[in-house]
Amino acid sequence: MGEIKIVADLHVHTVSSGHAYSTVMEIVKVAAQKGLKAVAITDHGPAMPGGPHRYHFGNLHVLPEKEKNVEILRGVEANIIDKEGSLDMPVQYLRRLDIVWAGLHIPCFQPSTRSTNTAALLNALDNPYVDGIVHPGNPDFPIDEPALVRAAAEKGKLLEINNSSFLVRRGSRTICRKIAALASRYQAPVALNSDAHFANDVGCVEESLEIAVESGITAAQIVNSNIDILRDFLQKRGKKRFLRG
Repeated sequence: MGEIKIVADLHVHTVSSGHAYSTVMEIVKVAAQKGLKAVAITDHGPAMPGGPHRYHFGNLHVLPEKEKNVEILRGVEANIIDKEGSLDMPVQYLRRLDIVWAGLHIPCFQPSTRSTNTAALLNALDNPYVDGIVHPGNPDFPIDEPALVRAAAEKGKLLEINNSSFLVRRGSRTICRKIAALASRYQAPVALNSDAHFANDVGCVEESLEIAVESGITAAQIVNSNIDILRDFLQKRGKKRFLRG
């Protein structure tokens, strides 16, 4: 299948997240140096302690679409706040963004039973503005992995293999391998992301890539392995920026 390379990092945090340490321009500079073609600015939603107000996301339109030959996608890592899959971001903000991730975080959603955790993720996937689920391999939130992967495959939504999880979420590697194998089996689209909280880590997805390749995930499944695949995905998701004639 040839060597798979990542051309975009779709999960990156700035100082606006409250516990990250770089600016948008610092992130773009590193992305350009590493040869990335796109980077998504995806700060935490407002329910995260220290996170930005929703106005932060409403004002992302001031960012340039491209800088240093790197496309800048405007996004959010929204917090799932209940079993119904509700997010901490109003629809009027979600609809303006280029990419919307949803995920479970302990400050915003207390770990529960496998059934409840799974229901929260499945219901979030039902949200028409959600493009994918971040770090589904988080061991703090046990889930029914086959049910989630099948749902993502059916809806054409992303599952993330989060490289930072292998450093900060003990036990993630085993679960991520299971999810990756299921993604290969069901042909679910995936993204390999750094979840960088400091600019130098942008594009660092080596362990995620290794797991994806070992699990039989193809380059065609990895939306950030090719800029045309990424643009096609975003166009199919109805993102206004990518619907130009």
